[in-house]
Amino acid sequence: MSIIVGTWVAAFLTLCIFSFLYKDNPFYKFAEHLYVGSSAAYMLVYFYFFNIKPMLIDKFITSAGTVRWILIIPAFFGIIMILRIIPQISWISRWAIAFTMGIGSGIGIVAGIHGYILPQIKATFLPLVIPGNVVESINNIILIIGVITTFLFFYFSKEHKGLFKVPVRIGMTFIMISFGASFGYTVMARLSLLIGRIHFLLHDWLHLI
Repeated sequence: MSIIVGTWVAAFLTLCIFSFLYKDNPFYKFAEHLYVGSSAAYMLVYFYFFNIKPMLIDKFITSAGTVRWILIIPAFFGIIMILRIIPQISWISRWAIAFTMGIGSGIGIVAGIHGYILPQIKATFLPLVIPGNVVESINNIILIIGVITTFLFFYFSKEHKGLFKVPVRIGMTFIMISFGASFGYTVMARLSLLIGRIHFLLHDWLHLI
């Protein structure tokens, strides 16, 4: 019985979301607000039981000495971040936001260098010609030309004119191909989600297929 009720509720909410294809309406707003509210509630519970409780509360109770009192610092920043809901003293929350953004930026820069830039540079150091493997040789040549010309496209110290215009145009072509592939991947992912919901409506709800 619970499965049938859950299927009907899911089908109703799916149709509410699809109703936005006609125009904005109360059914769509109801499903949208329900989704945002349930997502926020889920994240609140998740962060409490998987972050705040084990890493702050439990650790403060079980730890001793300096480690225990250091935990007061993140607790303090967490509390002052909540003060944003009080307009008179909401400015205090900027300290916690600035601290969080600084840490996030520092970690993001290091992760970006080690996760994207250095592997990309390392992957570019390829032999132009591989004996006995024509296809691999062509791929390596195209990859190296693409990397170099793309770098030249972002070189703005010299005007993109004359002979310099040719590699810049080639680099721009590689960039547009990359953007097109990324957009196509995004569209395919969204279509996959749409097919999944249509299959749910026709198979699990209406049993037509």
